[in-house]
Amino acid sequence: MEGDSQTPRPGLTCPFEKLRPSQLVRDDAFYMALAFNLAVDAWRIDEVPIGAVIERGGEIIAAAHNEVERSNDPTAHAEMLAITQAAHKIGDWRLNDCTLYVTKEPCPMCSGATIMSRLGRVVYAWGDPKMGCMGGATALHALPKLNHRVNAVGGVLEAPCKEILQAYFNMKRGRETSDPA
Repeated sequence: MEGDSQTPRPGLTCPFEKLRPSQLVRDDAFYMALAFNLAVDAWRIDEVPIGAVIERGGEIIAAAHNEVERSNDPTAHAEMLAITQAAHKIGDWRLNDCTLYVTKEPCPMCSGATIMSRLGRVVYAWGDPKMGCMGGATALHALPKLNHRVNAVGGVLEAPCKEILQAYFNMKRGRETSDPA
């Protein structure tokens, strides 16, 4: 069946190499590098190259990349998939002591999911001035009447995460990679 998640999509060669972060320092850059590597995987199956990992107590409990095209599901963003995995892994929908690392600032849907899942922290690489809802276009997580506050931090490994997204969309639009996306 067309659009079935089991139907393979044609592969693409991604011009970006995976990062190899040191296991000795597990800081924000370490986890973001792992999210970047998932973005590379997404490109290779012709998905928008966004990756996400969720960390809890130094352990990665969830990892995903966008699967919107492959699954024919508009909610299959990296963040949404990772949040679902994390909740299943710990057996609780409340992810208070977890940190989400994602290569692009979450959209309205994903920002809402970070609030609803009670994530403690969201670290994103590249801010999105058009659709980002953690400070880019708006700050959904800072609405005054919310009963949960997500701590959002942007700019971690911003350059490579921005470059891979811009290159992917330039390729899709038939532009040179040096043109702005």
